This record gives sequence, structure tokens and C-alpha cells, in this order.
Amino acid sequence: MAAAEAEAGGVLSGMAGAGAGAGAAGPAVDEAGPAGPSMDEPEAEAGAAGPVAAEAGAAGPVVAEAEAPPPPLPGLQLVQQGAEARVYRGLFLGRAAVAKLRIPKRYRHPALEERLSRRRTAQEARSLLRCRRAGISAPVVYFVDYVTNSIYLEDIVDSVTVQDHINSVQQSGNDTSSLLILAEKMGELLARMHDEDLIHGDLTTSNILLRPPTEKLDLVLIDFGLSFISGLPEDKGVDLYVLEKAFLSTHPDTEPMFKVLLKTYAATSKKSGPVIKRLDEVRLRGRKRSMIG
Repeated sequence: MAAAEAEAGGVLSGMAGAGAGAGAAGPAVDEAGPAGPSMDEPEAEAGAAGPVAAEAGAAGPVVAEAEAPPPPLPGLQLVQQGAEARVYRGLFLGRAAVAKLRIPKRYRHPALEERLSRRRTAQEARSLLRCRRAGISAPVVYFVDYVTNSIYLEDIVDSVTVQDHINSVQQSGNDTSSLLILAEKMGELLARMHDEDLIHGDLTTSNILLRPPTEKLDLVLIDFGLSFISGLPEDKGVDLYVLEKAFLSTHPDTEPMFKVLLKTYAATSKKSGPVIKRLDEVRLRGRKRSMIG
């Protein structure tokens, strides 16, 4: 296992495929504030904190206690299990932490499974570091264990997902104009991420957190399990299309909100022109597939 240094200042919260680290346990990841020191970075994927429903891929119910495997460290509690990972919550070196442990795919050859899991674990950690160096709020990476392919991340305590926040505002019957401001913040955040050539791969409103108090609209990106590095407008357009489909299927009557998000994205990103054009093409392909069935 390889220990990571905790961040030395700043209140950033931190949490993408290229090759992974070598040896039994890869190098620890390190940060220092909003834009930490420069490091060589391939690519990485999956991590999160706060409400952990989004953290384990296709989030399923918590495993019954009798069936639950032992945690990677004593004292951690299993809070979520999905198709890709188990998510635990507890303390790591005295800090509130979320531990994400990849679930081996038993249908794969063991050697291939080990190689792919290590690569994805490394990519996830590097994506989180890439975000933080660019000043994009993501959970801090405390520790990366390449033996068990697990990542220990900052727990964004008392945060809520954007999905839950939108649902709460809509169900309250109160003024929903604040959601348009939230959409602007989301557009700015995603534009900055894409300008770093980082593709999230699983953009949904459950993979973006709001720090408390929610009125400040302080957003945190989580769950980089499918992330990768690409400068192609096609990949960025698909990233936005995934968010659009998830957004509109999860939150009814939010078309104006997503339009504001895209408008802000286009105004903020330095590379938005080709990306928005590709998004329109991806939408057209999606409609054709729906018609064909």
C-alpha cells in the first residue's frame, strides 16, 4: 500500500484509461491546496465522497451484514455496493474518509483482471489529482492501494447530491429560480473540467455534490471510475450527452435548466464550439437509434 499525504491548506475536497502504477502498491498521491504541485500523470478513474450512492457504479442495496465481506481496514462500515465497487465509510488516520474497493470480475482471466483493475484504480486517482491541480473541486485522495485496488478519499461530510437537491427544491413548491443559478455553476464546472481534457465518463446529477450550506452552491465532482483523458470534441460531446439524458430522465420539467447549463458551458469553455457541434451530432445519432430500436 502507498500512503498519500493529506492536503496542506485550502478547503478543496478531492477525489479517470491509461497504465497504472507498478509493484505491489503504487505511489501515494499528494496534494497541497487548490492547485497542488505538478506531477506526471497518465490518466485515472472512479472516486467519490459525500452521499455515496453514486460511488459504486450501478448502485445497489447495501449487502446484508451476514453476507458482507470484511472491510479493507478495521472499523470501516459498508454503505453501498454496486456492480463495480464496494464503498465503505469511516476514519482513515483520524480523518473522515470513504474507501472504494473494486470488485474483481470473476469471468475475466485473473492476470487480465489484475491488470485492468490496477490501471483503472490508478486512472481514477490521477483524474482526481488532475482536477485538484486545475482548481476543480474534487475529494482529496488520502491513500491508493494497488494490492487490493482500493482508494481512500476525503468524505465530504453533510453534503447532498445535486440530484437530491433538485428533487427537494421541486417538491417544496417554492421558487425554483435558484436551480437556474445552480445550472450556471454546473456549466462552469464542466467547462473547466473539459478544458483540462478530462472526460468524466459518468456525468449524472448524483455524481456532483453540494457542500453545506447548499445555498452557497459549492459543487464537488465525484466518481471518476470511468474517466479518461481526451482532447477530442467527440468525447466531450458524448460526456455532455450522457449528462443530458440522465438529467432529463431523472428531473422532469428541467429542460430550461439544462439549456442554461449548456449556455454557460459554451460561454466558459475555450474549446466549446466544436464540442457543442459534436453534441448536436451525438443527439441526432441517439434519436436515430431510438427510432430503429
